[in-house]
Amino acid sequence: MKIIFMGTPDFAIPSLKALIESRHSVVAAVTTPDKERGRGQKVTFTPVKEFALKNNIEVLQPVSLKDESFISRLKELQADLFVIVAFRILPKEVYSIPPRGAFNLHGSLLPKYRGAAPIQWAIIKGEKETGLTTFFLQDKVDTGNVILREKVEILEGDDFGSLHDKMSPIGAELVLRTIELIEKGNVPVEKQDDATATPAPKITKETAQIDWNKPAVQIHDLIRGLSPHPGAFFTHNGKVIKIYRSTINCQRKLSPGEIFRTKTEATIGCGTDALDLLEVQIEGRRRMGIEEFLRGYKF
Repeated sequence: MKIIFMGTPDFAIPSLKALIESRHSVVAAVTTPDKERGRGQKVTFTPVKEFALKNNIEVLQPVSLKDESFISRLKELQADLFVIVAFRILPKEVYSIPPRGAFNLHGSLLPKYRGAAPIQWAIIKGEKETGLTTFFLQDKVDTGNVILREKVEILEGDDFGSLHDKMSPIGAELVLRTIELIEKGNVPVEKQDDATATPAPKITKETAQIDWNKPAVQIHDLIRGLSPHPGAFFTHNGKVIKIYRSTINCQRKLSPGEIFRTKTEATIGCGTDALDLLEVQIEGRRRMGIEEFLRGYKF
């Protein structure tokens, strides 16, 4: 089948690679516009654009998804199917174009964790299991009929980075299986139960700020869910300190926010139990283990 792929970040690359290496034809890749980043405001491409160009695939980067010239080009390409992995919300004018429809790969077991940050929120909420879902697009975000699901275990040592890297190749396999079903014309769709849906909204600065009045297990899961990016943080003497790794300490008795330190260890009290800091970063400096950090910083 002729396919148009839509995506932006690294998470989408294994799926795009799998499609390029399959017997199907990727006729174009749609991604977000280039951005200026860093002090020199250097123009950077999205991971999907870089990968598509290396594989001689046409790249479309509309500012507006309702742009007439963009929609016209999509129609000209005469794709059978649109495959979406970590992209923007598509208007009906776009997702209704291909005759075989448009499906999305989502990083949760829908209807749980609908929204922009499903992998992060599954960890933040202390889940032991998450997964991936393919579904046909509908007007409301992440509500379409489910095609396939694949469960993924969340290990105690997982953080956002490790779980992301574990899920993206599994997602690529799910994309290929979904395309096979669609091509055969026998897709076993399942309507989502809205009553069991949970949100996974965009991560904000408020989300990432640590509240030491909460139980240590909740703070620990927040740290895991936001590591390595954007990083859960607290402020000390006006400085922002991000925590990337921690362990729960059930022995030391400290009040919420109270800090106990030695030359090699730092523990902060929580609403229940305490938290040992293992890897941190103070603003303007690089990430480092707690022992190295304490050699240059005094709580």
